[in-house]
Parts: sequence; structure tokens; C-alpha cells
Amino acid sequence: MCGILAVLGCSDNSQAKRVRVLELSRRLKHRGPDWSGLHQHGDCYLAHQRLAIVDPASGDQPLFNEDKSIIVTVNGEIYNHEELRQQLPHHKFRTGSDCDVIAHLYEEHGENFVDKLDGIFSFVLLDTRDNSFLVARDAIGVTSLYIGWGLDGSVWISSELKGLIDDCENFKSFPPGHLYSSKEREFRRWYNPPWFSEAIPSAPYDPLALRIAFEKAVIKRLMTDVPFGVLLSGGLDSSLVASITARYLKDTKAAKQWGAKLHSFCVGLEGSPDLKAGKEVADYLGTVHHEFHFTVQDGIDAIEEVIYHIETYDVTTIRAATPMFLMSRKIKSLGVKWVISGEGSDEIFGGYLYFHKAPNKEEFHQETCRKIKALHKYDCLRANKSTFAWGLEARVPFLDKEFIGVAMNIDPEHKMIKRDEGRIEKWVLRKAFDDEENPYLPKHILYRQKEQFSDGVGYSWIDGLKDHAEKHVTDKMMLNAPNIFPHNTPNTKEAYYYRMIFERFFPQNSARLTVPGGPSVACSTAKAIEWDADWSNNLDPSGRAALGVHVSAYENLVNSVSNGKGVIPENIIPKMEISPLGVAIKS
Repeated sequence: MCGILAVLGCSDNSQAKRVRVLELSRRLKHRGPDWSGLHQHGDCYLAHQRLAIVDPASGDQPLFNEDKSIIVTVNGEIYNHEELRQQLPHHKFRTGSDCDVIAHLYEEHGENFVDKLDGIFSFVLLDTRDNSFLVARDAIGVTSLYIGWGLDGSVWISSELKGLIDDCENFKSFPPGHLYSSKEREFRRWYNPPWFSEAIPSAPYDPLALRIAFEKAVIKRLMTDVPFGVLLSGGLDSSLVASITARYLKDTKAAKQWGAKLHSFCVGLEGSPDLKAGKEVADYLGTVHHEFHFTVQDGIDAIEEVIYHIETYDVTTIRAATPMFLMSRKIKSLGVKWVISGEGSDEIFGGYLYFHKAPNKEEFHQETCRKIKALHKYDCLRANKSTFAWGLEARVPFLDKEFIGVAMNIDPEHKMIKRDEGRIEKWVLRKAFDDEENPYLPKHILYRQKEQFSDGVGYSWIDGLKDHAEKHVTDKMMLNAPNIFPHNTPNTKEAYYYRMIFERFFPQNSARLTVPGGPSVACSTAKAIEWDADWSNNLDPSGRAALGVHVSAYENLVNSVSNGKGVIPENIIPKMEISPLGVAIKS
């Protein structure tokens, strides 16, 4: 993994231009502290900042084919690289890097090789034979990537906005699952799964097939030549990831090199339930567990730095990114270079609270499709940038291309939340790992109720942010908000506060256009607000806006067991679930 920066066709091959590209590349140095490099071919420049994970000794970039006519700079992990090498018997590889296959695949297949890559990636490939270039981004957008255009006719590519903002006339987020070819001068979608059309699938639910697919997704991500760990909050998603990793680690190359004892990490306010839940799961799995504490003031002090690194003014993204940002610094200080995390499960399986109100399976499925398509603007952006701010990589098995294919092919009727049938959020995932003979997790953890925020950390952290914003944004400022910020106008003081910081770092109109907006209830898309008439009067992206959904889901259950005595058995009271990210909140 690394940070990449490329300037292509700038009509300037001077030393001054080379110095400028190097200067901009250093803005990405936090992403790759292990090595940096710049390759120039005429008026094309390919720069990188490397975080060495596979073949740290010889895998420095750029990467080449045999005669160096094909040049590649890439940010990514190609999990099937060994299989791809076997398909290229007549090629000689210069390094053991997993990304070394890209140049050779291009030689064999031209531009139509990208769908052969199983992994996460953003790359720029320069073909010096005709001075053409190819840019591509992974299927879901786990890696961050932007594209910009200069007045001189140049095309710019960067892992982060900060590499483009001063030299491009216009720039935007590079769309996931697409490639851009200089020969066609347009984007082309290379990732075309059946679910992308939002057509309703009809495959029967096969719990064993789902389990096997997710286990494969986790196991393939254990490819490493450096120390790693897992983020463990005690919620369903991170706990499943940790359980599978702990179960299969001993049989991997990583275990032979670094030992079979898995390290897990969790962050939270002192005494918060995510710390307690994470430790409970860690004890059950036998991991070496590390707890990191932060205060509300610690988080507030980091907000400006967080916004600079994650490059957004989206409220819920900043709320969730801050604890992850603080935790990543601690993890990196222990010598760990990458972690496995739990993003994507709620989008695939409809785990958010508002999915209780999905009127039918068609609406349910279409909303999951919309949520997955938008992940690169929210959770993927946060997980990638808040960890890479400290040179730490996050791998996300729930967003494995093959696993998504299996999970999104299930008839959505099976994913629907039906309390009367004992089916809670993400029931198909929970059931798939409910193994009586060889349990993955204790029952109460496997079936812990989904919550948007953890108690303590969730409310005190969010309330602390709101109180801080209240002190810095006046009512008079809010009255002028539509005139100051006509695009994505902030409607709360907290949003206004974040927007001011963002605009200071990224004042260009192109930058503000990269950030999503629009109404939301509990992380819903705008379309899903139509599911409940009352939601339009309570537009808030946080989980609190849909807490009534959670309470109402238990009304019949509570009434049926209380026997009119007003006493509810303790095992019926819903338990809090912590974020799948190993962080304190989930917005």
C-alpha cells in the first residue's frame, strides 16, 4: 500500500516541474513512510510514498515489466497475485510484490485485465511505447483516489485531495469500479456485478455457503510480511472477523513468520461499554488485547487534524473517524502496519436501525445496493484515511468482491427484519455462524442487538462535539449559512463548525463537491426517508433519529412476556452493540 501521485501529459519536462511533483508527493508521506520514489518519462511523472507490507525488501515502486516499457505505480493489495503469476509463465518478475503482476497482465490482455485482480487497488499504468496511460480503482472504492485536470491539458491522479488542490483547475473523486483510458478519454465501468442494476435476486439462503464465502474473504487478507492485528469492539461484525482470524491464523504463512497469537485493538472513553465488550470477546478468543482510552477533549483537540486527513465535512464521518484516527496512532506505535476491520456489513445486510421500516423486500434490497454504491464516500473513505494518516492500512473482508456477490444474490426476503419470526438485523449473517458444536462466538454476542451508538462513548462524545460547536458558531452565523455555503448548506452548528475547518484546508469548489450531502435519517439514503412520514420532520444522520424504530420493535415482545406485571426478564432487554470498527461510535 502507498500514496500515489501522477501527472500525465503536462507538456513540461523541466527540473522545476519534477521538483514540484516531488513537493506534492510529500503531502502524502503519511500514507507511506517506508520509501518514496519518482519516475519521469518525458512529461509524465509517477510518484509514490510506500507502506511496505508484502516484500518490503524489494517491492519498491514504480514497478515495471521486463523491458521497462510498462510502468506502474499502485496503492493496493492483490490477494490472488500468486495465482496470477502462475498464469503468466513466460514473464519474469522483478520483485515479490503482490502488485508486480499488473504490468504483465496489461502486456497479455491490454486494458481488459482489471477484473482479474482480486483485491483493493488504485493504480496508474504508463505505456511508454505509445505514451498512453490507464487508471483504475477497485470495485467498491476501499482505496481512495481522485482525478484532476490542468489548464495545460494534463491529467492528475492522487490518493488524496491535497495532492491536487493547488495545481488542478478541476478535480473529483475517481469512481469506484471504473478505469480511465487516455486512448478514450473517458471512464469505463469494469465492475458489473448483477446487484449493481438493483434487480431483485431470488437465490435461496444457504447459511453454509455464506459462512464459507466470508471465511475465505478473511483468510485471503492474512497475506503479509509484517505484523498486523484486528480491530475488536465486541460488536457482531468485528467479533466475527476476529473469531475467523484467530481460528485460521495458525495455518497461514503469517503465523510462521510472526506467531499464531492474534493481537486485537479497541478504543473508547474510560469505562465505556465498547471497552468492556471488546475485552469479553478477546478473552473468549484468546487474543492479546490492547485497550486505548481517550477523552472528549482529546477528540476535540484532534478535529482539525482529522478533517485535514479525511478530507470531508460530513458530520457522521468526522464523528466516527476521530476515535479511529486516535487509535490508529497508538496501534502504529506498537509496530503494527495493518489491521482487519468490519466495514460494509450493515450496508450488505441492512443492519442499520431504519431498515426496520423497509416496506418490502424490493425496497430493502434496493436500499442496500444504494448504500454499497455510496460506501466510498463514507465508511471506506473514513477507514482508509483515518488509518493511513499514521501509515496504517485497514483491510475490510466484508467488502470482498466474491463475498459481496454471494451475499447480494440472496433473496432479500431472508434479510428482512421480522421480530415475530425471531429475525433481528443481519439475521442471515448471525445464523450462518451459529455453530453449536464449534462456536465462533458466545450466543449473547452473536445475537446482540444492533445499536447506532454505544452507551457512554456514543452520547457523551457526540454531545461533547455539539457543545464545542455551540461555543464557536453563533445563531447569527447560522442565519447566513445558505449564503456562505450554498452547496450542502450546514443545518446545525456542528456541521457549520466542520465546514469552516474544511474550507480553510480545501477552499476550491471542486473540493466541496467531492463531499456528499442531502437528507438522512440514521445513515439512510434520501430515498429511504420515504419509508416513514415522520422521518421527514426529524432529519438527522445520527442513529438517535431512528431510536423510536428500535423501541417499537420490542413493544409486542415486551407486552407478551411482562404478563401485565410491568416486569421484563433481563434476557429480553436488548443489549447494546458496539461499532464494527473497533471504535466508540457508529453513525
